This record gives sequence, C-alpha cells and structure tokens, in this order.
Amino acid sequence: SDCFGRPIASAPDAWFDVVERHSNDGNKTLQRTTKTSKCLNLGSYNYLGFAAADEYCTPRVIESLKKYSASTCSARVDGGNTKLHTELEELVARFVGKPAAILFGMGYVTNSAIIPILIGKGGLIVSDSLNHISIVNGARGSGATVRVFQHNNPAHLEDVLREQIAGGQPRTHRPWKKIIVIVEGIYSMEGELCNLPEIMAVCKKYKAYTYLDEAHSIGAVGKTGRGVCELLGVDPADVDIMMGTFTKSFGSCGGYIAASKEIIHHLKHACPAHIYATSMSPPAVQQVISAIKVVLGEDGSNRGAKKLAQIRENSNFFRSELQKMGFEVLGDNDSPVMPIMLYNPAKIPAFSRECLRQNVAVVTVAFPATPLLLARARICISASQSREDLIKGLEVISKVGDLIGIKYFPVEQEKVASVDKLKKLE
Repeated sequence: SDCFGRPIASAPDAWFDVVERHSNDGNKTLQRTTKTSKCLNLGSYNYLGFAAADEYCTPRVIESLKKYSASTCSARVDGGNTKLHTELEELVARFVGKPAAILFGMGYVTNSAIIPILIGKGGLIVSDSLNHISIVNGARGSGATVRVFQHNNPAHLEDVLREQIAGGQPRTHRPWKKIIVIVEGIYSMEGELCNLPEIMAVCKKYKAYTYLDEAHSIGAVGKTGRGVCELLGVDPADVDIMMGTFTKSFGSCGGYIAASKEIIHHLKHACPAHIYATSMSPPAVQQVISAIKVVLGEDGSNRGAKKLAQIRENSNFFRSELQKMGFEVLGDNDSPVMPIMLYNPAKIPAFSRECLRQNVAVVTVAFPATPLLLARARICISASQSREDLIKGLEVISKVGDLIGIKYFPVEQEKVASVDKLKKLE
C-alpha cells in the first residue's frame, strides 16, 4: 500500500514534493510525517507543463476565481452556465475541428455517461480490447450488444463487423439499429497510437459510426497539438464523435464531446451528466481556455509551439534511451506515455520504493488495471522537464533496473554511452 496513494505537497510540475510516510505495522496502516522529499515527477499527466503556475494562465484563473467563485453550485441547465463555459465549448470545437462541443466536469463520466445516450438496445458497440474502463462501463450500461476486436487490429475489426452485420441482432436477426466502433487515440496503459487511418477505412466500408477517445492524445501529439487526427492525417470531419479530457495536456479537470451540432443538441437535452451534474468549476474552465490559447499562439507568443516541440523531443529521447538500456518499453514514438514492463508482481513494490528512495516518483500499475502477470511502471513525460531532469531519471531507472532485474533485452554499450556523453556535454 505504500506504493500507491502517495500524498504530494506541491504542484505536479517537473519536480514536486512527496510527503514522507511511516508505518509501525508492516504497511497495514501508514501515517504521514511533516517531512517531504523533492522528487522528479515521472507519473503525473502534465504533458505540456500547464499543471504548475503559468505566466499567461495563472493570473486569468485567479481573476475568474474572484469573479465567479470556486463553484457555480448548480447544473448547466439551471444556474451554472457562465460565459466561460460557452466560450470553452466554442474554443474546443474550433480546436479539434468539429462544429460543436459539450463540456463535462469529469473525464471518466464523459465516456460512461455519454455512450448510453448515443446507443441502446438493438445497437452494436464494437470496442477495442484494451479500451479504458470508462468506455467499458459506458458500453455495458447502454444496453447495446458489445463485441470486442483485437487491440489495434483493423483486419480483425473488419471480420467482427462482417460477421455481426451478416448475423444481425441476437435471436431475431434483424438489422442493427446502429453500429458504433470505439477506439482511443493513445492507449493509456500501452502508450500506443491508434491505427486510425486503417480503422476509419473499415468503418467507412461498413457504414459504422466512429467514437474516438483522445484523453491522452489531444494537446500532446500532432504538429499543432490537435491529436491523432492531425498526427496521422485523418480528417476530423470523418470521425463522428471526438472525446477528450482537460486533465492531461491542459492542467485542469473535466472532459468534452465534440461532434455535429445535431448530436451535441441531443446530448444537451438527454444526457443526465449534463442536466443534473454541477457544471465545471469556472477557474478550471478558464485554465483550459488559457492553455488552449497558448497552444494556438493566441497569447501573442510562440510558447505553445515550443511546448509541443519539447514534449515530442522529451518523449522520443526518453523512450529511445530506455530501449538502449535493455528495458522492454511499450508504445510508439511521439507518445508521452511509456510503460516499462515489470511482469513479476513482486517487482512492483521493489521498483517503486527504490525509485522513490533515489528521489524519482513513478507510477506502477498492477492487477486489475492490467493482467496479473503484465505489471508495469507507466512513465509520463512532460514538456516542463529539462534534459538534465530526464538524464537524472534515466540514471536512477537504469540503476534500479539492474538491481531488481527488469532489463529483459541485451544492452548495447556504445548506445548507452550516449547518456554519459550528453551528461558531460550538459
């Protein structure tokens, strides 16, 4: 239990303060101390570095807090709709390239509450086998028939669609009322990019609707931060439903759905999460507005472009160095999420504790979030981290990897030496 739920005492920037805890009963219970350790942050979703104080965002957030208070204390349809909410919806729609958008106060709820409104009994959901639990729960709660295709495999998706269209609904064999294919832009436990162009081609062929979850990709990938559609050359107009969150790249909370005006109109009149839930906190809304404007360059500077270039450079550098050291690293280039495979569950606490002892904070992932024997440490890279920070993290992870035996591939000495060279150059 000491490897999870660690309290922090500062903003989740490149470095943050982790509260030290102790136990007198073998970690059955943990007591906080007054001491903190300054640790390199390799676990938080802070891809563009907006989670800490920002010269453009923070003053505007403080101003919105004074003007609107911390909460609207009401749902959007009652007294919780401010001009900030409307402005963010319009900005998100423009940013992702869709006609309209709707906001929600929580990323998880965006999936789990929206999917049952889009499809119900008599419909078919075809879901990637490694989709997030919010998608899984939303699909289960919809009442629609759910079929799963092999992870990121367009050929198997086509086989599933062909078989289901030919067979029709269970028992009656009537045609499906609606078919939705659900995928993610970047898979949060794998760090892999979606094979979106091939999947879109299959969906067009069989006239299935597409639902794209860009929680980890919006703002983090693409030349201008517009996600996997921009990165992989897919027209956003071809994707029917685009979902994303404000937690990962924009330093806030909540989520959005971007789609046609007709779909958004329907959601605003039918979705309980919009009708009954308290609206997003105004300062949180302002944080997203300001962050997106920085990314778009509408703050009058080129800081957004620099952040996007930095997250790509940091991610690709860290991934390549880990691979050279002999670690098994999942995912694709440009992805800021890079899982290091541990496999043996006993190595989870060993890796986590030893990294923390050397002032590197990492997130370890175990069952039930992953299969029992596929435990991993999930590294999340930020644009706020310098090359010196990354080299420090690599040095510690390399030492810990040697100590607990998780370098499953041979190490190429001449390649690993590049880290030492870079350190000397710095």
